[in-house]
Amino acid sequence: MARWTGTWLSGPGTLPGAAGGTGPRWPGERLGLPERGVGAVAGGGRRVAGLLLDWLAAGLIASLFVPPPLYDVAAAQAQTVGYEYQVAAVLLWFVLTVPSAALFGFTPGMAAAGIRVGRLDGASRVGAWRAVVRWALTFLLIPPAIRNVDGRGLHDRTTDTVVVRMR
Repeated sequence: MARWTGTWLSGPGTLPGAAGGTGPRWPGERLGLPERGVGAVAGGGRRVAGLLLDWLAAGLIASLFVPPPLYDVAAAQAQTVGYEYQVAAVLLWFVLTVPSAALFGFTPGMAAAGIRVGRLDGASRVGAWRAVVRWALTFLLIPPAIRNVDGRGLHDRTTDTVVVRMR
């Protein structure tokens, strides 16, 4: 009986770095990016750090305008604890990240983490629609977590962008 599984199931031989595999040797190789250093695909740790720093900044700024009700018993019983604060934090996260990513290619948190967003077509700016789509998909949390062999999440692939190291 012939091995019919070999025609549709590639197996571990095609994994990146596998002997005889056809995959890239490092994330971003297929895109022409270096293996390490400036311009290399940013790792997951830096990307998460940038996102957490953006969230922290948005939350702290939101707390200046809409203090979170930490011990409001009446609000806790009405199950509305922090609703205004949460909405304010998400809106501030949008205001902090979308314009800066569209114009400069990085958010405040990304700058602190040493990463930026670049377009695959080589254009200098990410642009407004790409920044808004990236923000909306990041808001859902799952799309950035699903990454391909080039280290690009679904939000990157949807907008034809890649997150690279600045330093």
